[in-house]
Amino acid sequence: MPSTPPLSAPRTTSPSPGRSGVRERLHMWIRRALGLDAPGPRADVSVVLHGDEIEGRGLDEIEDTYLHRIRLLGATGAVLMAVGALGAGAQPVLQNPVQGVRALGLAARMPSAALTTTMIGTALVILAWLLLGRSATAGAPDGPVRRLSRSQLDRTLLLWILPLVVAPPMFSKDVYSYLAQSEIAARGLDPYAIGPAGALGVDHVLTRTVPNIWRDTPAPYGPAFLWIGEKITYVTGENIVAGIFVHRLLALVGVALIVWALPRLARRCGVAPVSALWLGAANPLLLFHLVAGIHNEALMLGLMLAGVELALRAVHPDDEAASRLRLAGWLAAGTALIALSSMIKVPSLLALGFVGMALARKWGASFRSVVAAAAVLGLGAAVVIAAVSWGSGLGLGWTQTLGTATEVRSWMSIPTLLGMGTGLGGVLLGLGDHTTAVLSITRPIAALVAAFVTVRMLLAVLTGRIHPVGALGVSLGAIVLLFPVVQPWYLLWAVIPLAAWATRPVFRIPTIAFSSVVGMILMPNGSEYQPFIIVQASIATIVVVGLIIVATRSRLPWRLQERTPPRPTETADA
Repeated sequence: MPSTPPLSAPRTTSPSPGRSGVRERLHMWIRRALGLDAPGPRADVSVVLHGDEIEGRGLDEIEDTYLHRIRLLGATGAVLMAVGALGAGAQPVLQNPVQGVRALGLAARMPSAALTTTMIGTALVILAWLLLGRSATAGAPDGPVRRLSRSQLDRTLLLWILPLVVAPPMFSKDVYSYLAQSEIAARGLDPYAIGPAGALGVDHVLTRTVPNIWRDTPAPYGPAFLWIGEKITYVTGENIVAGIFVHRLLALVGVALIVWALPRLARRCGVAPVSALWLGAANPLLLFHLVAGIHNEALMLGLMLAGVELALRAVHPDDEAASRLRLAGWLAAGTALIALSSMIKVPSLLALGFVGMALARKWGASFRSVVAAAAVLGLGAAVVIAAVSWGSGLGLGWTQTLGTATEVRSWMSIPTLLGMGTGLGGVLLGLGDHTTAVLSITRPIAALVAAFVTVRMLLAVLTGRIHPVGALGVSLGAIVLLFPVVQPWYLLWAVIPLAAWATRPVFRIPTIAFSSVVGMILMPNGSEYQPFIIVQASIATIVVVGLIIVATRSRLPWRLQERTPPRPTETADA
């Protein structure tokens, strides 16, 4: 008779093959979802969106002539926008410098004509940008790749920007909120605790021009921006026109940083700098909303991209013989600029995570290297954030107003659009308006999806499957599209970094189409016109632009196969 084992003896059972297989499949699925599996032949985001480009040769004589005419077409459009904005722009309620002036004030008394002029100018700038893209992204399909030079693109961009610099604000009234919030800070009050109406009074000259929805709203911007605005207020006082132009100069500093950093990042990613500048810096969304609209995204993006470029000089140095001290200096400068950009608007701080993952990969791509990189960059960023927060005298109040913008319901936000569509469906079916309840579900789910995409991109940088610039652009794109509120210029958060990395048609074609359509449909006064005025202006714009296309059918490259050699007297020096 066999002996019975003691009760205390452990039982040894072999694991179930089925349970082990499920566990292995689950483990494999998680690694694949996070991008931690070994790279294989299957396409991932880096293959779908990115391909190396060559810079190509310069333009030939015919293309130089076309470039000159395209440049003039865009400049004409920008001038028409500036003229039309005298009546159709986002003019201040008080201190309007053209009000009552015989010639300049005429546009304000002719809203249909002013809107038509602005819309025609907008259409011409967009068409010129599209035509310029043929010389920026590729050459003739049956010949060698030819692109315009960097100096030609810079001069074209400068020519298109100059008329918008002297024009009234267009497409947004946010600059008036900047002025009011800066005045609150200059008075020693807390702009994160009280809005313009409460701090300055409803009848104050600066409060009167702030849109009603933002008059009682605390500032949603970082302390660096408000501190700069406070200094602007000390210079301009309550002079709205002077404040507008100084804030526009600040936006131009941001645009200059974008133009400086974007081609350098493009070279790091194997992309032609001119094509990156055309899609990123010459984009109508940038011209219309960062320059004409004076949004602080210009400074945020400029500082962020410049910081990424400087930091990557330390991670992937151009000079292998560079000293450790010099590399540490580049890394510290890049970290400081990215942290400073987050003190304009917080989302740009995400760039520091991708720089950190690139640094961790350089140090061995281990868990320890990730912790070390996070500690180094986190400490540097914390020092800058603390210095700005307390040096400005505003403290950490900015952390309490990050959700201010969610008061607006934007159709461009995917979770908000789903919530609004579901709520409208409920109303049509007689079930009541449940938009708010649905938004409380769709927005958290969208936030989780955006967080997952961001984590996946961070791990992809760590494993070397994607360039940090491309990963940053993809993550910002997910965050923007899944954010509760999306304004048209928010898309530049993703478009500009991706312009330096993503070259495939699957990215460029939708980006070009969306930039063109959104740039055209938004009203230049930052609000709405009466429907009949919009209809009149739209019909007139279609007719005039159509006539311009017909009149220039042999002088502009509307169709590549009909290029006509220019006469010697028409050849212009680009």
